[in-house]
Amino acid sequence: MQKFINKLESSLKDGSFVKLTLSKPRVGTRLATSDLRNVYVKPIILRNEKMYSFTYRYERRDETKNYDAQQSLEVITNLISEIFLNATLFTLTEDVTLLISKKGKATVMSKAVKEQREQNVEHDKIKKRLINPENPWWFKLGLTTRDGKVTADMQHKFKQICKYVEIVDGVMKNVKFEGKIRIADMGAGKGYLTFALYEYLTQKCKYDIQMEGVEIRPDLVMKINEIIKESEMKDFRFVESSIEAYACQQTTDNRQQTSSELAHSTLDILIALHACNTATDDAIIKGVESGAKLIICAPCCHKQIRQEMEKSKVVDAITRYGIFMERQAVMITDTIRALIMEYFGYKTQVMEFIEMEHTPKNVLLVGRKVGEPSTEEKERILNEIKSLKERYGIERHYLEKIFRCPL
Repeated sequence: MQKFINKLESSLKDGSFVKLTLSKPRVGTRLATSDLRNVYVKPIILRNEKMYSFTYRYERRDETKNYDAQQSLEVITNLISEIFLNATLFTLTEDVTLLISKKGKATVMSKAVKEQREQNVEHDKIKKRLINPENPWWFKLGLTTRDGKVTADMQHKFKQICKYVEIVDGVMKNVKFEGKIRIADMGAGKGYLTFALYEYLTQKCKYDIQMEGVEIRPDLVMKINEIIKESEMKDFRFVESSIEAYACQQTTDNRQQTSSELAHSTLDILIALHACNTATDDAIIKGVESGAKLIICAPCCHKQIRQEMEKSKVVDAITRYGIFMERQAVMITDTIRALIMEYFGYKTQVMEFIEMEHTPKNVLLVGRKVGEPSTEEKERILNEIKSLKERYGIERHYLEKIFRCPL
């Protein structure tokens, strides 16, 4: 262990330190009973001085602390002595790994670095972010402190929001928009993701957009609209409505549309993240019927198809196991959703929304309007849907209501 500490001390003194990782917490000790999982150390320049940034990774949050070289040596030594069994030091010339057994035996392994390696001293604070936590609405929404720091218990949520904006940004680049972009976020909830997308599209991309968050809880709608008003956010509002009942969007002159205008009402982007059970289907229907160029859904609570499968009692080698039955129901539900969207002229893709450590509801279903498929293609899609239904004893998928008659 002392050999490893000596190498660490030398790298801090001669400037060859690149980074260090600590892993595998001890079990059963007083100091290792918290949910601390890893510590990552890297050099940074802070106020024109070289410092070392420590990222403490807990089960559901990260904490960052900065130390000078001497303090860093002391902190790392204590962490190795009292909490972590594994440590890896990366320098400009070698990688040094310390492995401590449960009985306390320490082993050090060194490997020379063949490629040229550089230090990264960029501070996290100056990294480019798609959204800015210092904007006042994030404090009003309860995500940050007054001075724009993300609170400890909202770190995972902030990461989820950033990942969401990054994905939407990538998807939007493949769609051509003209004029004002009309967006509806169905089942918007507390508005984190709605605000994030509005901020990114208006402040970073300089798009001219009209954003509506659709939420059924009146107290939440009132609170969010107050925040929007206080923040002076143009062409942005929350409306009180269920997804199924949603119909009327606001026009650019801030008035309600007439029945004639509603008949020709269109959306450019429809979003529904974690709309429960068949509410996701209602959102897709709204998107298809309004001619949305882009439909983005993160489906949730796939109960309808699971109930159909259980009622039919049709089982195979997979679905006879309860946990696999549930997973199969999820896949079938979203597969049929994707197929129906393709029938109506959308090119669909399924991707990961956010890492499983942050939420188990991590599938994002994206549909991009590309034009009506041929008659032969539509027939193929319908046959695929029917085949899936017959194989798993499904009488009807809720989204089939968009066809106005049973398949």
